[in-house]
Amino acid sequence: MNQINTRYAFTSAYLKGEEARCLSAEHIDGIFQRSLSLQDILDTMRDTDIGTSLLEFTSAGTRTVDDTDTFLWEYLAGCLERLRRFEIPKEMVRILDSYIIKYDIANIKTSLRGVLEEKTVDMSPLGTLSGEGYLEILANAKSLEEIAEVLESCRLGDYASIIKEIRDKELHSTFEGEFRLESLYYTKMHSLLKDMSDGGVLAKALGIMIDLANLQVVFRSVLREGSPGMGDFILDEGHMLSATTVTELLPLTTTEIIGRLEGTEYHQMAREIFKSYEKDQTIAVVDKVMGGHRFRLLRDILSPRALSPCNLLWYLIVKETEIRNLRIILKSLEDGIELSDVRDYLVTA
Repeated sequence: MNQINTRYAFTSAYLKGEEARCLSAEHIDGIFQRSLSLQDILDTMRDTDIGTSLLEFTSAGTRTVDDTDTFLWEYLAGCLERLRRFEIPKEMVRILDSYIIKYDIANIKTSLRGVLEEKTVDMSPLGTLSGEGYLEILANAKSLEEIAEVLESCRLGDYASIIKEIRDKELHSTFEGEFRLESLYYTKMHSLLKDMSDGGVLAKALGIMIDLANLQVVFRSVLREGSPGMGDFILDEGHMLSATTVTELLPLTTTEIIGRLEGTEYHQMAREIFKSYEKDQTIAVVDKVMGGHRFRLLRDILSPRALSPCNLLWYLIVKETEIRNLRIILKSLEDGIELSDVRDYLVTA
């Protein structure tokens, strides 16, 4: 804990203040109680930071759902840029720089699929590639060599080496390369976080993210009656579940998996997923149930910390969750879907 560091004190107070101005469960309840239009939604959330920004954005004229979606990502990028201008503690800068590479990984994977399918793809305007102006070049890449060159141009050479080993136009090799990109990202994040102030808490939070990513593979595999070779795509450095333990879950039945997870923080989540699947018979229940559990598990260990790098990691998770919820709500409105039909897919405290 950095009790005498005034920069930590200021940054922690700022992040808590920003969190208080985020879209809350009460706002979402208000949206579902009264919203029939975009204007109703904006009126309900006008006292939030993102609500104010959306009101200004939409006041300029009619906006499509794609316009709004792009704006939401640009809004998040703006929030992160404000943090840099405040000269947050160096540990937090390192977390921020490393954490947002997850968006680069997502964009690289999108580009890989574009090359595989020989088409131009859309990117999320967030991350190192976006910040340094390489996103359009990546979106228009026509070969693996072009993707690797872009990554080497913006200090992502470690990831470029993985791209170079993918066999061109081969789906399995592309899938394996995507997994290696994510695995390298988590390895780098774990190495960074474990040696910081509150490193044990930060590493635990990352370990929970890894556990849940692995369990997502397990749940999807068992509900689809197995996918050969999935044991080759399990991440290391989990919190409660080693890669070996997760791999051992893959051939088991739902009842056996629930039994194996007893005594872990994921036992109740597994019960809810399999029970919901029995009722709805849709694989979407995996993401629906896991989203809420992930948010609560990370909140319980990160949010209570004071004057700590944990404050930044929790803020990033809160803002990402806010963006995700709004994207679901606004897309449902655009598509004419009853908001009540998507309520269970939103993540709230």
